[in-house]
Amino acid sequence: MATAATERFATLDATRGAAVMGILLINIISFSMPEQAYVSPRVWGGLDLPDIVVWTINQLFFEGRMRGLFALLFGASAMLVMARAEAKSEGAARVHLSRMAALALFGLAHCYLVWEGDVLFHYAVLGCLLLLVRGWSVKALVRAAIVLLALHTLYWGVQFAGALYFQSIATAPDATAEMVRQYQAMMRGFPGPDSPTIARDLAGYRGDYATVLDYRLEHRATIPVQLLFILGGETLGYMLLGMALMKSGLFTGGWDRARVRRFMIVCYAVSLPAMAAITLWQIASGFDPIVLMGVFLGWSIPFRVVMTLAHAALIVLLVTRFSESAIVARIAAAGRMAFTNYLMTSIVMTTIFYGYGLGLFGHVGRAEVYLFVFAMWALMLAWSKPWLDRFVYGPFEWAWRSLARLRPQPMRRTNHLAS
Repeated sequence: MATAATERFATLDATRGAAVMGILLINIISFSMPEQAYVSPRVWGGLDLPDIVVWTINQLFFEGRMRGLFALLFGASAMLVMARAEAKSEGAARVHLSRMAALALFGLAHCYLVWEGDVLFHYAVLGCLLLLVRGWSVKALVRAAIVLLALHTLYWGVQFAGALYFQSIATAPDATAEMVRQYQAMMRGFPGPDSPTIARDLAGYRGDYATVLDYRLEHRATIPVQLLFILGGETLGYMLLGMALMKSGLFTGGWDRARVRRFMIVCYAVSLPAMAAITLWQIASGFDPIVLMGVFLGWSIPFRVVMTLAHAALIVLLVTRFSESAIVARIAAAGRMAFTNYLMTSIVMTTIFYGYGLGLFGHVGRAEVYLFVFAMWALMLAWSKPWLDRFVYGPFEWAWRSLARLRPQPMRRTNHLAS
């Protein structure tokens, strides 16, 4: 019979498994198409009905929310690891910071050698700050998260509101020639089908490994730092919310099903209508690049955060409802190996799409790329549980843990469970 602790960890693992699978719904565009296609369907990937339907579904339910769920669970897991370290008198600071240092090394290797969309270095740097707030109350963590997310939204929201206002006056009949010139210069920095970066991406990622590596180092070398500036406030806000939810008991059985259900309903009631309106606005604008970027970085964040919380509650409800099912067990196994599955996804997808592999970069439509997503999901579910039936950790989890502790950890499963 499963203990309460086992059930609690299974819920957290299954939620993490759903997150690592779900994030591929969004990352697949970055794996398979020029960078700007991630924001704008006009850039690449097709504007046929199936492509627009896929884009619309992602905008309505998943874009930003899967990344948010991943960060939410990172904060929850960090809280759990630090609590365990304190319980074992190992020193929360030493354990946590050594884990973050090792994670940063993996992140840099992943970014420069495999795929520059890496979030591991991003999480490692921001994760160091979590040590400072681990003793905060749930209310304090939530307040700090709200402040961070509000400031992030305000900063980017004002930036793009200003750009949208300038667009309105620079495209008016009485606009001066100088104003038009400035507007055209500004628009060259936004995603568009005529952007010179598209041809550059196609040439870079359709080459052999040396070509891809050279291109990444020449044009993407500063991405880890840029990501901290562009998304740092949002990511840290999610991490603090994850810590708060961990402390409050959402992932550990502390909430009864009625409370989880009420929380989910309220969050969806607040976020779904707003996200539907925002998504329709983007379509009605003709996929105006200023509107798309404003939504991506600023205006939609409050509602994306609330929907992310709704998604987390929904997953918890489903996992607890079907806790004995084989599929939940496999999703939980994928979650226990989330680090490995995240990195393996990058390795598999870049091999499929980049020139040193099958060379499909830019050749597959927005709707069709999801066939690769479903295949990768099947692979995660197929291999994670059999691996963990034989080994204590996933391969990369073992490497991360061994590097953080500066000694090889026991790998083959005997009669003990992973701590």
